[in-house]
Amino acid sequence: MSYNIRYDNKWDKNNNWLLRRERLCRQLRDYHPSIFGIQEGLLHQVAYIDIALPNYNYIGVGRDDGETEGEFCAIYFDTTRFEIIENSTFWLSENPEEVSIGWDAAMERICTYGLFSEKESEKKIWVFNTHFDHIGQNSRKESAELILNKIKTINKQLYPVILMGDFNSTPESGPIKVIKNEFDDALDISSSKLRGPVGTFNGFDFKHPTDKRIDYIFAKNLKIRSYRHVDDRLKNNHFISDHLPVMVDVKLE
Repeated sequence: MSYNIRYDNKWDKNNNWLLRRERLCRQLRDYHPSIFGIQEGLLHQVAYIDIALPNYNYIGVGRDDGETEGEFCAIYFDTTRFEIIENSTFWLSENPEEVSIGWDAAMERICTYGLFSEKESEKKIWVFNTHFDHIGQNSRKESAELILNKIKTINKQLYPVILMGDFNSTPESGPIKVIKNEFDDALDISSSKLRGPVGTFNGFDFKHPTDKRIDYIFAKNLKIRSYRHVDDRLKNNHFISDHLPVMVDVKLE
């Protein structure tokens, strides 16, 4: 699962984190993804989810200082099913090993990744979680190329790979085309049709259709059984976040 949870913005008022957080964590408990990545999580949000889901651990750092400040692209995993072998974070920039802003981006952007081992089968899978810049067009394209090159360098054993996140890019855009040159859009190879709206970004607007797709899960060397944009709501019909979570059922080969 990939989920932009919307950062805790005091100006959100009726969509404030305090009004959404309990339902969001209940949603995660209900679907119980083995692995899920979030975007826009600030430290206290990351910690809240961590406490609410005691069977999970997470990996990741804040993008502003490489420790605790700024947005996390944290990856949570069910410790009863998976263990983490190694993990790290790099910045989407010309200097990926340093806290940095890349190209024409408005702010620091990161990709957090980990190598996970399924306890029962000992099968391995790499998971990469990212959030592309919302302003810099060149940054989004360069970020896509950087991540693909990183994966080639890191994945020497050619394990299956998931690349997920908020790419701030529609399906026909350059960055998505770059990624699809080497990865499958999990929606395209799913054994069943899309469940839920065609889009993922709702902007907290519950009066109009959710038709803008900018959140994705990409796969390599994996079988995808199902693909879903999860359109759950609060009791007042407001959205749980300004993005819908993307959920896939994956078979590890």
